[in-house]
Amino acid sequence: MVSMTNGTMRAWRSNAKGLSALELGEAPCPQPKPGELLVQVEAAALNYADILMLDDRYQVRPERPFTAGQELAGRVIASGPDTGFAPGDRVASKVICGAFADRAIVQNDMAMRVPPGLSMAAAAALPIAYTTALVALTESTTVGAGDTVLVLAAAGGTGLAMVEVAKHYSAFVIAAAGGAEKCALTLEHGADIAIDYRRVPLLDQVRTATIGRGVSVVVDTVGGSATLDALRLLSWAGRLLVVGFSSGEIPQIPANRLMLRRLSAIGVYWDHSHDQEMLARTTGRLSELAASGAFRPHIGAVFPFNDLPQALAALGKRDTTGKVILKTAPGSE
Repeated sequence: MVSMTNGTMRAWRSNAKGLSALELGEAPCPQPKPGELLVQVEAAALNYADILMLDDRYQVRPERPFTAGQELAGRVIASGPDTGFAPGDRVASKVICGAFADRAIVQNDMAMRVPPGLSMAAAAALPIAYTTALVALTESTTVGAGDTVLVLAAAGGTGLAMVEVAKHYSAFVIAAAGGAEKCALTLEHGADIAIDYRRVPLLDQVRTATIGRGVSVVVDTVGGSATLDALRLLSWAGRLLVVGFSSGEIPQIPANRLMLRRLSAIGVYWDHSHDQEMLARTTGRLSELAASGAFRPHIGAVFPFNDLPQALAALGKRDTTGKVILKTAPGSE
């Protein structure tokens, strides 16, 4: 293992519950263990899960104080033996926490190489949203030319990734978003039809667009009443992909509706401790597709390092599109 001089770094630390308790301060520089990389963070991506973790509402609850942030891109500055990475390599990765800092520890099997020509900001947008989209649409179920896929909240980071992945695999994609600008963005990323659910009820617009046939797959990151509407829109033997609950409401899915239309409700979740083989396969596929230009992460906003609380607040209010990036080092745009 390459030895590092001990020191301190800037880090956004959660010392108590809630966004208001997030503080910018100094923390000890982490040291890599076998199977780990020490990465100089250049860009970190925000996720709704960051807000949930700060509020103690996420399934993973690190012991406080902890450094927030779950998605990053940067350069390797030290590594354990037999990791396959060397100092200077550009990598992107999901982490349990620790991304909102100058340096972070990345597990070797969670790191993906950043393709040449891809900015660090764009690279930071890949590990969570695009991995989730590939897990949802190629592993949890498979979509293809015969499928019509409805993506809820399609202008967000995960939503746009779902649109691009579904379209890459030749599905017909209906994107639901709030407002004309967000709808236009989904069309730019490959959606065949964009529906503004603020203008006309979602049920009416999807039924009109599909001539009453409904859709074969719904990607639901919203939860609440949107999930119940999605069930009504599924055609015979359709699949509801439960990805998240950004509405803050966990729906109660009526089992009789699943039975009478032979529907499937599939939870989309991945974890490196349980899914190593699948994630190795998915990460390899993601690296190839990103290098080929098949995916174009949309960076809706870039915030300077000191403005993380404002960035998280904007994300929580849904004032953003695509991925929101925290710029840690120069050159990460």
